[in-house]
Amino acid sequence: MISVLLSAIPFANLGAAIGGGLAVIGAGIGIGKIGGQAMDAMARQPEKINDLRSNMIVAAALIEGVAFFAIIIALTALFV
Repeated sequence: MISVLLSAIPFANLGAAIGGGLAVIGAGIGIGKIGGQAMDAMARQPEKINDLRSNMIVAAALIEGVAFFAIIIALTALFV
């Protein structure tokens, strides 16, 4: 029974590393898309820059919040 539990620990570490990496990659892609599309929108309608900027910051903060949550879950799987 103990040997089964000890053999599962490396798989948990691998899963935590993959999960944390995917969370960071996904957040980077999401924030990059937000920035790129906001720049396109600002180029089309320069008078809406302030509205676009505030909406872009809120969306990026929400994406980062989800990424931090995923990283915390991965670290929990790593150390618990």
